[in-house]
Amino acid sequence: QVQLVESGGGLVQAGGSLRLPCAVSGRPFSYFIMGWFRQAPGKEREFVAAISRSGGGTYYPDSVKGRFTISRDNAKRTVYLQIDSLKPEDTAVYYCAADQISSTYSPRPPTYGYWGQGTQVTVSS
Repeated sequence: QVQLVESGGGLVQAGGSLRLPCAVSGRPFSYFIMGWFRQAPGKEREFVAAISRSGGGTYYPDSVKGRFTISRDNAKRTVYLQIDSLKPEDTAVYYCAADQISSTYSPRPPTYGYWGQGTQVTVSS
């Protein structure tokens, strides 16, 4: 059984930084393309970052490029999302997700077969 567990969320002031880890168990971590998504109240789930199986490729939408950094430590079976210069509009539940099937990343949530429970990030102005 594949399990993803996010942590690291909380209440942060605008301009601050957070690093969100997501630990993966149940299958070799290198099998997975990993992604991060977020969902604010009343909004659709939004893609914010993805990383290739080797960690050599990273992908971001223009909306977060330059402030979000995804990385992975295959030995620790963990993917990270570093968020800098936090803004109130970054407030959301952040989810990590794993895709075992695709050959390259996708920004579409249905592509990812495994999801964590989410961690809340709240940014105060």
